[in-house]
Formats: sequence, structure tokens, C-alpha cells
Amino acid sequence: MSVSPPGTLSAMPVAPGRWPLLGHTPSLLRQRFGFTSSLAQHGDVVKVYLGPLPAYAVTSPALIHQILVTDGKKFDKGILFDRFRPFFGNGIAMSNDPLHARQRRLVQPAFHINRIAGYATVMSEAAQAIAESWRPNQVVEFDQAMHQLAVTIAGRTLFTTELGGAAIAEAQRSMPVVIKQGMIRALSPGFVTHLPIPGNRQFDQAIERLRAIVLAVIAEGREQQEDRGGILSMLLSARDEDTGEPMTDQQVYDEVVTLLTGGIETTALALSWFFHEIARHPQIQQRWHEEIDALGGRPVTYEDVPKLTYTGQISKEVLRRYPIWLLMRRTNTDVDLDGTVVPPATEVVFSPHALHHDPRFYPDPYRFDPDRWDAAKTPPPPGAYVPFSDGSRKCIGNHFALAEIAIAAATIGSRWRMVPVPGRQVRIKVTGAAYPSQLPMTAVPRVV
Repeated sequence: MSVSPPGTLSAMPVAPGRWPLLGHTPSLLRQRFGFTSSLAQHGDVVKVYLGPLPAYAVTSPALIHQILVTDGKKFDKGILFDRFRPFFGNGIAMSNDPLHARQRRLVQPAFHINRIAGYATVMSEAAQAIAESWRPNQVVEFDQAMHQLAVTIAGRTLFTTELGGAAIAEAQRSMPVVIKQGMIRALSPGFVTHLPIPGNRQFDQAIERLRAIVLAVIAEGREQQEDRGGILSMLLSARDEDTGEPMTDQQVYDEVVTLLTGGIETTALALSWFFHEIARHPQIQQRWHEEIDALGGRPVTYEDVPKLTYTGQISKEVLRRYPIWLLMRRTNTDVDLDGTVVPPATEVVFSPHALHHDPRFYPDPYRFDPDRWDAAKTPPPPGAYVPFSDGSRKCIGNHFALAEIAIAAATIGSRWRMVPVPGRQVRIKVTGAAYPSQLPMTAVPRVV
């Protein structure tokens, strides 16, 4: 029997659970977190199959830091993004260099600190409005409410035209379908996307509706030719520093869909789990209430965010416990991964969730503990905490998202204590990220 020499891809261990033709896709879709968390026991690099396609799962933080930061330019987006791209467009979350570098330069000014300070007013007003809509002891489907809040904030910071309201309404309707069905498509063999099944029809219809309204808003914005303070206005007025050319309508559309997808899902889930966790931990909740009560009940501003240190620790712990499930990259040149030379066009996959729950870096990893992030404590090693990815492809809206979580949470928490409904079990559902199966909570007025 021949044995592959060390330092070659053929010598890499193969993950258990491979199916004929379908590879590890059934295991990924059925076991989700369980499958990806088990890979580290087989090595720092483990071979998995997405259908017939071999990919290499990296479980070491040092190697993941190399992939994202040190050797970031040697990697493009992987096959998951190839499968998303026809539907989500070629925005900065999907594109490869040199387009990615160009588009990031054009989009970056929309997330400058001065702009985020302006968006904070929208965040505060939207959070106040949803908090004021509840009545004492009302049962709120809290995950749905936080999704509605995130869509409202994303829409109001993106769209400032007359059609903006219609675009927000369509985003509320279509984005949950797009995100859920998009991940299923990305992990499935190519032929699955052509099957006449309900999920495919729902996805195609949602994409068609979303495209129509966003392009209409772009056309309206072009006619207005003015900066109304929204992100879309900045995208339309941005000019390439080398050519002086603006983005095409297709490029603007791609960036809008990218920002909607990332901006809605991340913050809606983070806020949902934020209140779920503090409700389960009364001591954490009491300490947090003391911090936000120090603001005196006034509207929360961007200047307050740095003062909300414990809020920030809770947010970081939420993002550790409930991160995105999978990310992928593809080599565009030879890369040395811990002594193994990986050739171009090799698919590499890693799981932020598995990293964030590795007991080597997070003792008792399933315990919710904001004090892990106390400034006096040693942080995890590079590559072990990647809620927004890292390197040149780190999420462009990470500061926006953290400000939104802090402002919205403090605004709601200053008025209400959200109490779990007895007998309604909350479980984790996984698509691309961790969703609560349900999250009914009773809004109990706080006496401050």
C-alpha cells in the first residue's frame, strides 16, 4: 500500500462522514456546528468534500491568521462566494482583487467615523420608536422585532429618496429568504439550484423583487444628484481616484445588496442573542442596567458608545458565542500552510463558530461570560476571534455594527426588561449564522 509523503495535500486526513457523490455536504447541513467543531481533533488542516469538490478545513488560529492577514493577498473568495455571486452581485463581500480593492476605496468613505456619528441618530430614533411601540407585559416576538429594527436602520441609512420606504419594506420581506436559501444553495451541488422545489422558487422571486426596487431607488438617486446624507448618496457620488469614473448602476446595486445582507443579519442576530443572554444571567443584567442607567434615560448618542464598556464586553461575547458558521477562501498562488504547499485554485474553509468555541482559547466555551473581554485580561491569539473576518477583507461595516448594537441595546434596555416566556424553548437554528428558533419575550417596564 502506497503512503503519501508528509507535506502533500494527499497526506491530509479526510474528515469522517463522506457520502458518495454528495461528499460531506449532508454532514455539514445535518450536523452544522457539530461537524465543523469536530474537525480540530483530526488536525490543523483536514480534507472535506463539498459534493465531489475537495476543500481543506483549517482549524488552527495561526493558520487562519495567515490566510486572512499575513498572506491575505494570496487568497481570493472561495466557491461559496462563487455560488452566491450570481444572485448577490459582485460587491466588496464577494469580489476579488483588483475590483475588491477599487470598490473598497469607493465605499470606505460612507463608513468614516464622522458618517457613523450621523447614522447614530437614525439608530437611536429607530430603537426609541420600536421600544415605544410596546406595552407593559406585552409578549414580543423579539427576534422578529430586532430584524425589523435592523432592516429599518439599514434602510434609513442607505436610502434617503422617496422610494426608500418601499425599498425598506421589500428588504423586510425578501432578505430572510435570500439569506437562508442562499446558504443552502451555496453548500449544495450545482444541480440542486435548478430543481423545481419551493426553496428555489422563493429565492428566485425574492431576488427579482429586491433587484427591481433597488434599481428603481438608484435611478431616483441619479436624478436627484445630491448628497442627502445616506450611504446610497455617497455610493452614487463616489469617483475612482485613478479614472474619475463613477460606479455603474450594477456596481451600486451589488454594494447595496451586500450592505443590506451584512447589515441586517449581523445586528439583528446580535441584538436578539444579547437580550436572550442577559435575561438568562441576572447578575450580568443588573450590572449592565447600572451602566446604561448612568446615562440618565436620555437618547443614546454616538459619543456615549465608548463609555458603555460593559455593553461592549457583552456585545463581544455575543459575537463570540453566535458568529457566522463558515467562511471560505481560494488560493491564487502557491501557499505554504505549516509545511504543506497548497497550489493555486485550492478551496480552503474555516469555521468562526468552531474557533470561538475551542476550549484551548476559551475555557468553558459554552458559558456566557462578558468578563472574558475585560481589558485587563489576555486576549485570545490572532485568528481565534474573527466575528467580522480580518485583514484587507474585514467587514467594512464592523464599527457601524458595533455602534448599532450598543445604541439599540442601551435604548431598549433603559426602558424595558425583556423576560423569557415560560415554556417556550429557544434553540439555535443554523443557516449561514446562528438564528434563534423562536424568541418570545415579555416587555416588563423598568423602574429606575
